[in-house]
Amino acid sequence: MIRAVVFDVGECLVDETREYGTWADWLKVPRHTFASMFGAVIAQGRDYRDTFQEFQPGFDLYAEREKRAQAGQAEHFDETDLYPDVRPALAQLRADGLWLGIAGNQTVRAGHILRSLFTASVDLIGTSDDWGASKPDRAFFDRVAEVVPHEPSEILYVGDRVDNDLRPAVAAGMQTALIRRGPWGTIQWNTAEARDLPTFRIESLAELPEAVEKFNERARSQS
Repeated sequence: MIRAVVFDVGECLVDETREYGTWADWLKVPRHTFASMFGAVIAQGRDYRDTFQEFQPGFDLYAEREKRAQAGQAEHFDETDLYPDVRPALAQLRADGLWLGIAGNQTVRAGHILRSLFTASVDLIGTSDDWGASKPDRAFFDRVAEVVPHEPSEILYVGDRVDNDLRPAVAAGMQTALIRRGPWGTIQWNTAEARDLPTFRIESLAELPEAVEKFNERARSQS
């Protein structure tokens, strides 16, 4: 049975359109051009950070984040950046008795923002900077398994990426859900791995509570 649901952050809970738009502005690149290159890099199976290299060779994302912060342009997201299905889905899953967590590749600063938004809604918020391990490294998912009070096979990890989310979560023994939104979810959706690997394929988080309920009903009937 699924007893815990853990969510990725970017393009799962948070619409990153505004954030990547501010990066285009920082690089003094038209937003449409930046977005097009971003999609091309993903479609080629490259690391998304290569996008920045295309416009500024030698670009150091962490260093530039600090420069932005010092310039009063630190990374930021708030309630208005959440996808509209997030709050209702979390509320229903909580009402259904599931343990809930958020865990993604995020900075310490982003972790503070997440806690301001979600502490009352979930049981745990963890970030790669908090844990010293980043997806898709196995250490990240081992950390998830360590902090969730259920067996790995009882954890559902929800994300928008086959490579960063589904593949390593499955390797760690977890159930997975692939959500079709954002650049990765859209570009990877029709690949064989995206069709075959996840426990669930969903177009919206609104579909998740019912999908989990039906999965658990089948599990109970077979026990």
